[in-house]
Amino acid sequence: MSAEHRSVVAVSTTVFTMITVIIVIMSMLFTASVLAAPCWPPPVAAPVSDPYRAPSCPWCPGNRGIEFATDPGDVVTSVAAGRVTYAGVIAGVWYVVVEIANGWRITYGRLRSAALGRGDVAVAGMAIGRADDDFHFGLREGEEYLDPTPYLGEWKYPVRLVPTDGSAARPSPPPVVRCGGLTP
Repeated sequence: MSAEHRSVVAVSTTVFTMITVIIVIMSMLFTASVLAAPCWPPPVAAPVSDPYRAPSCPWCPGNRGIEFATDPGDVVTSVAAGRVTYAGVIAGVWYVVVEIANGWRITYGRLRSAALGRGDVAVAGMAIGRADDDFHFGLREGEEYLDPTPYLGEWKYPVRLVPTDGSAARPSPPPVVRCGGLTP
C-alpha cells in the first residue's frame, strides 16, 4: 500500500469517526428533548378553581382535569399543535379534543362555542373556542387520565421601572412562560 493510499484511508477513517460521533451526540440530544416534559402556556388567563383529583376507581368521583375560573366568553387557546379528533356538544356543552404528536389527547371542555371542527389542525396559540362560566382542561394518554398541571407553565410579566419624572414609559416587555406547573 502506497503512502498516498494510507493517507487517504487515514483521513477517511477520521472523517467517518467524526461523523459517527456527531450522529451519536445529535441523537442523544434529540432523544433528550423528545423525552423532556412539555411546557405549555396556559390555555386561558384565569386562575385554577378546581385542581386535578385522581379518582380512586374508574367510576369513582374525582376531577379528571383542571377547572379554570373563566368569565363567559374568554378565549381558550390551544396549548400544543395537533389534530382535532372530536368537536361536539355533550349535554348542551361544547368539547374539543386535540390529539398531539406524542399521542396524548387534550380536552378543552365546558366551552360556550368552538372555533374548530373534527379533522381541523390546531396550532399552538390558536383559538379553540370561547369559555363558559368555568373551563375544563383535561389530558389523556390512551384511556388513562393524566394530571395536566405539571405540563402547564405560568405567564410571568417582567418587572420594570416606570419613570417618575414625567417622561414617557418604555413599552412593557412581553410576558414569558415559566415552567414548573401552575399553582392552584
